[in-house]
Amino acid sequence: MSRGGFGVAGISGRMGRMLVEELEAAGAPLSGGSGRNNGIDIDGLADMSDVVIDFTHASTAQAHAAALAKAGTAWILGTSGLSLADEAVVTLAATTIPIVYAPNFAPGVNLVLALAERMAAALPPNVYDAEIVEMHHRQKVDAPSGTAISIGRAVARGRGVSLEDVKESGRDGHTGPRRPGAIGFSAMRGGQVVGEHTLLFASADEHIALTHRAFDRRAFASGAVRAALWVRGRAPGLYSMIDVLGIN
Repeated sequence: MSRGGFGVAGISGRMGRMLVEELEAAGAPLSGGSGRNNGIDIDGLADMSDVVIDFTHASTAQAHAAALAKAGTAWILGTSGLSLADEAVVTLAATTIPIVYAPNFAPGVNLVLALAERMAAALPPNVYDAEIVEMHHRQKVDAPSGTAISIGRAVARGRGVSLEDVKESGRDGHTGPRRPGAIGFSAMRGGQVVGEHTLLFASADEHIALTHRAFDRRAFASGAVRAALWVRGRAPGLYSMIDVLGIN
């Protein structure tokens, strides 16, 4: 089978259809798409594509990593809710193929990530408490969101610590005082909110907040297509949307 163009995993879904529209708007050739009822699976899509854009489900991540690495096909991965084991498999696949992995492909969110790391490095954790508040539509199944976790990781990098060591999520009951240096998470669900994230640095003297609100999923789709155009022909490696935007 000849190869060429950009494939869409889950092409019949809401995000899949939007990705097709954005590829068309960018003049990028669509190689095909995998779906439940169209007879094309991830192996077939990998074989026919130079790049596959994937916003499917965390449960597919390891199988998709194996198929795309075997075919040598670049991967744009926007699926959220990946476990540490899933991320380890993605990292391994990146030794074979170029992967852009981002919980959020909206350019504005990635600028927030860059700012979050810089601010965390400048604001002492024993003085400034870091809290991340996010809200999404009622159908979202994972919490905190992948974007919220990414913001937390950016703060942790700026502070030179591991997020897993300082994360506080789902506070309830008599929790005791806040741990010094903790990075807190609060998740709200309701209505049809596309995505809202706020990073708050709070000291006794001032509060500083960074907020991003997404009003249309097209911001994610257009960013993913931008990443797909960028990654084509790149060397194997694990890239982020920060790399795509060139704001390192």
